[in-house]
Amino acid sequence: MDETSSARLNMVESQVRTADVTDLRIQDAMRRIPREKLLPSDRAYLAYADTEPEYAPGRRLLRPRDVAKLIQLALPADGETALAIAAPYAAMLLEACGVSVTRFDDASLARPPQGPFDLLVSEGAVARIPDSWLEVLSLGGRAVIVERQGPTGRAVVYVKTGEGVGRRTGFDSAPAFLPGLEPQTGFVF
Repeated sequence: MDETSSARLNMVESQVRTADVTDLRIQDAMRRIPREKLLPSDRAYLAYADTEPEYAPGRRLLRPRDVAKLIQLALPADGETALAIAAPYAAMLLEACGVSVTRFDDASLARPPQGPFDLLVSEGAVARIPDSWLEVLSLGGRAVIVERQGPTGRAVVYVKTGEGVGRRTGFDSAPAFLPGLEPQTGFVF
């Protein structure tokens, strides 16, 4: 086993499995996918650490634990479609689960491509999920994101039904905000 394969295995055993990620498809994908290829060469050594390395200006990969838990919350099924918003590693994990993924990493993340998509995932935090993200979900579609107002946020699953959109929370997380989707500050009486 080479050094990189060993680092991937260690990441899964020490950061993912210990965080109650029980979906074997996700664990197996994380053991195979070269996360370091998503990072600039001078940051590749951070690929398997318990950190959020920057892969592009203003864009970070989620900690391995958090991205694995988000994907598990999404309940991906073979043959589904997904929109990965500023989420290159999550996109690769979903593809390994048999999901057809559209990657979206443009400057204006609040305006996603037209759906419908069965899943939506993002590797950055938002203050509140944009309505435009929920609009591209198919009936029964799920969006998994981290919403934050302060130093800590919560993973959230939104499910689109015929009656509207349901919301349930998952685990605590505190990833960096996606640019333009931070909490709005202002003066309030």
